[in-house]
Amino acid sequence: MYTLAMSAKDKLAELGIALPPAPVPVASYVPVVVSGNLAFVSGQIARKGDHVVYKGKVGEAVSVEQGATCAREAALAALAALEAEGLLDRVVRVVKVTGYVASAPGFADQSRVVNGASDLLVQVFEDAGKHARTSIGVAALPLGASVEVDFVFEVR
Repeated sequence: MYTLAMSAKDKLAELGIALPPAPVPVASYVPVVVSGNLAFVSGQIARKGDHVVYKGKVGEAVSVEQGATCAREAALAALAALEAEGLLDRVVRVVKVTGYVASAPGFADQSRVVNGASDLLVQVFEDAGKHARTSIGVAALPLGASVEVDFVFEVR
């Protein structure tokens, strides 16, 4: 079992990172479901209010770096969703991250894009932020987003 040196909220403050507002579902789902000691966070996209950040396919309209920014913003949205449910400081470890990248034909750097989410989680949760992961290229994502990421966290 991992022991965090400080709470996730304190670590975010130390890093100078503010969470965005908790995400509001755009369809028929809830942002977080807890089953046993696992918190499943629905797929998150990078949004600023009602605006989707970097629409389009990575490898065409969106660069790898912009895609990684979207993945990072999706991870922050997931943390905001956990915070809204009172779960953020109950996270024991990050278990699994699945990243979906709207990909141009021939684009094969999905893993570099999803590193944006993974790197943030390791910054916040340190060793407990290291996780299993899948990075998948897809034809399209909701609202024209370039990246969507879902998460599984272990909570106490």
